[in-house]
Amino acid sequence: AFGVVADIQFADAEDGHDYGGYRRRYYRHSLRLLREAVRAWAGENPPIDFVLQLGDSIDGQNARRGEAESALQQVLEVLGQLSVPVHHAWGNHELYNFSRARLVHTGLYSRPAGGSDGPPDRECHAYHCSPAPRLRLVVLDTYDVSTLGADPGSLRYQESLRVLREKNPNDDLNSPTGLKEPHFVAFNGGFSQAQLDWFDEVLKFSDENQEKVIVMAHVPIHPYASNGVCLAWNYEAALSVIHSHGCVVCVLAGHLHDGAYCLDSHGVHHLTLEGVIETPPDSNAFGTIYVYEDKMVLKGRGRIPDRIMHF
Repeated sequence: AFGVVADIQFADAEDGHDYGGYRRRYYRHSLRLLREAVRAWAGENPPIDFVLQLGDSIDGQNARRGEAESALQQVLEVLGQLSVPVHHAWGNHELYNFSRARLVHTGLYSRPAGGSDGPPDRECHAYHCSPAPRLRLVVLDTYDVSTLGADPGSLRYQESLRVLREKNPNDDLNSPTGLKEPHFVAFNGGFSQAQLDWFDEVLKFSDENQEKVIVMAHVPIHPYASNGVCLAWNYEAALSVIHSHGCVVCVLAGHLHDGAYCLDSHGVHHLTLEGVIETPPDSNAFGTIYVYEDKMVLKGRGRIPDRIMHF
């Protein structure tokens, strides 16, 4: 069993709204909701084995307020009350607050320090581990190709800007207005070929060893588990890797605060979790997933509905 939570986006700030000005965001309350989640997970019996934090743990406004380090510390302190590992995905809000080079030296860097568990690029926050026999967790970095958190003089930044500009001629690169492919916006990102090749090798190993694989990432990689905008730039390439193997049973993501779900044409479950940040203080948005031989059962709290996902 393991815990799941997405888009906490904590800031020590008054309630606000999303970029469109329509959706209320509860910045300060999100930390209290996380505390409730941690208390619930700590009381699980049998106990959970790990937690997946699906990205955007703190809000981008912390950078403007000079509070990025303190906000992150508060979130990590709450999660640190758990006696089990927490696996972190990097989201756009992490990269609004910290450079990629700095994130490597924070508590959000959950990639193991040694060994060959991730791509050669140590700043790519992708890795895999086996939390139980014949079960593998793969953490993907959906901002491996992105202008966010990258040094503007770097090859990573220049290449990412080229990819983005090719598809998005808008003055505001966060605007999908008029785009044929509306997911080519700056608050999304994509996968490098190096990460995709590494991912392919991991899944090949899992096929050969008859493992079930759970994939986690911040940005959804299936259009039907998305609103069409919150979607990885080259999602087709990641899906192509997954569909060329038989081992992946589920892809977990955040980013889209409304949440979404689909079962794709290859029998892979794509579950996008509702975000804590837009959850009223009298509700919540987290869950516990129980893994069996032939299914995963999500027990959701608050805004997150229960779900059974058969393999």
